[in-house]
Amino acid sequence: MTCDAAAAASGGTGQASIQVVVIGDAGTGKSTLIEAIATESFVAEVPHLLPPVHLPSNSYRYSVPITVVDTSSRPEYEEKLIAECKAADIIILTYACNCRPTLDRLCTYWIPELRRLEVKVPMLVVGCKLDLRDDRLHVPLDQVMEPIMHQFREIQTCIECSALRQIQIPEVLDYAQKAVFHPTAPLFDQETDTLKPRCARALKRIFIFFDHDRDGVLNDAELNNFQVTCFNAALQSSEIMSVKRVIQDKIPEGVDDCGLTLIGFICLHVLFIERGSLETIWAVLRKFGYDNYLKLRDELLSTTLNLTPDQTVELSVEALDFLKEIFHMFDTNSDGVLDLYDIDELFSTTPENPWSEHPYKNTAEKIGFEGYSLEGFISQWAFMTLQDPKASLANLMYLGYTGDFASAFHITRKRRLDRKKKQTRRNVFQCFVFGPKNAGKTALLKSFIGRKFSEKYSPTKSFRFATNVVDLRNGTKRTLVMREVPEQEVKNLLSNKESLAACDIAAFVYDSSDENNWKKARELLEQVASHGENTGFEVPCLVIAAKDDLDPYSLSVEDSTRVAFQMGIESPIPVSMKLRDHNVFYRIVNAAQLPHLSIPQTEDGKSRKQYLRFINQSLVFVSVGAAVAVAGLAAFRIYAARKNSSG
Repeated sequence: MTCDAAAAASGGTGQASIQVVVIGDAGTGKSTLIEAIATESFVAEVPHLLPPVHLPSNSYRYSVPITVVDTSSRPEYEEKLIAECKAADIIILTYACNCRPTLDRLCTYWIPELRRLEVKVPMLVVGCKLDLRDDRLHVPLDQVMEPIMHQFREIQTCIECSALRQIQIPEVLDYAQKAVFHPTAPLFDQETDTLKPRCARALKRIFIFFDHDRDGVLNDAELNNFQVTCFNAALQSSEIMSVKRVIQDKIPEGVDDCGLTLIGFICLHVLFIERGSLETIWAVLRKFGYDNYLKLRDELLSTTLNLTPDQTVELSVEALDFLKEIFHMFDTNSDGVLDLYDIDELFSTTPENPWSEHPYKNTAEKIGFEGYSLEGFISQWAFMTLQDPKASLANLMYLGYTGDFASAFHITRKRRLDRKKKQTRRNVFQCFVFGPKNAGKTALLKSFIGRKFSEKYSPTKSFRFATNVVDLRNGTKRTLVMREVPEQEVKNLLSNKESLAACDIAAFVYDSSDENNWKKARELLEQVASHGENTGFEVPCLVIAAKDDLDPYSLSVEDSTRVAFQMGIESPIPVSMKLRDHNVFYRIVNAAQLPHLSIPQTEDGKSRKQYLRFINQSLVFVSVGAAVAVAGLAAFRIYAARKNSSG
């Protein structure tokens, strides 16, 4: 394809500057090389260690400032060398062309040491002192470097130069910049000679963008649109035919009667890589917002979220409509369920399936064999938006959403204001589930997403989530996100002043058949209530008496009812997850919708409120008394004035 690929790829990288760090054995010519780059001349006498050299952005074609950092291999400089390498955008490894052992040392010491330090940036091997090499003993560079580059995939390229004769000095930085802006590693697996998964998924997203008629093929007009969009140059009919002929010769199924298939589109970009035209494929990826990790650049996702701790982010109607359309698009058999294959296809244009890892894995309701209903699908997206709005927006964009943050989401009102107004407009509620070990917290969460009850007890070691849609009796629906808080994590959670700000309602689960279980649950309830009173982030609370199918321990039931009454919250809700009692989830959402009710009060909290009430009443009494006194004094002055005038 014809394009000014370098110019196209240089924009939109998100790279504000480049830090080049030069390392290698002593005497290989590091400092001399840097001086030659900076001054465009040979300097015979250079210091052992140069200060960082700053090159202006207009000095090179990618128009970003470059800093070249010299290093020393002496032991006393080791700590500084390590720090510089970890801050580098690219490493230049030097050897002396007239000293083969310095090249061997790159393989036996320097590159293994960089791996040990987990320095994961491109590397450029530069042979210095080319003018001193004995050409009678010379072996072609590609023969020497091919096995080294095969062993160490970090090496992008290699080049030999001479500072004395100014041979290939400018090319050193040119290759360094290319390695930063157009790295091979994210694109291609040289071990298997295949595109890396993220690259293939990104190209699939781009292919779908240009496949306007959704027939799985780029016809000539669509292929030309791709060319114009990415490279600002149209293709002639003969050029389109040539492209398709090359692809068809390489892989017959890459072209059909209608045009270029997805396989052919990906094959085209593999050819760019194989021919060393990394600038071309990166021009395409940059145009669609990808960074060097093949994720959307931060500036495409960033927005100023001036959220208070008790505000949350929810999907807008526009985003919900888009997601419903996506659901039906991938529900190929129209059974109202997305199975594992459908989900894999749906997320085939994202860097990875975002729901395959914690906290989203096994969080939403599934039907049959790992299938999502529409409600389970939407509730999972609502949960992702609640947890990480930026990730939610990124994944919406990977799926083809073209709106911005403002169109995709809306920010809820402060929960404190909701409590003051005695109502909420939220559609997504988060419930923190507290309780002692073996109380039934996990069973509650599993029941919420339709999992079968299990008698086997497995203690929860980290936060667990469950999300689903709850039908209310007025015909509306709300999304509930339940977050299980392990007993051992409560102290750490409450150490943060704002930890309850994101909580719309707290549920305290206890085993109603266990004598000691309620005592621990009561302690947790009092801790949470006290935390809310002290921080101002008070939350409605419910007590859930679990395992109602077992014989209840009557004293616990009686005490929990008494404590609930004393603290001003609803009576404990008896439930049995074994009998699949789902009314409790309606009760949780209903309580969350009334943020001014069911807020527990501790004895200390009550005393504090009584004291404040007394102070306020005293101030009112003093104010009224003062007002009466002032009014009386004014009346006396008027009376005295009138008496004097009449006299």
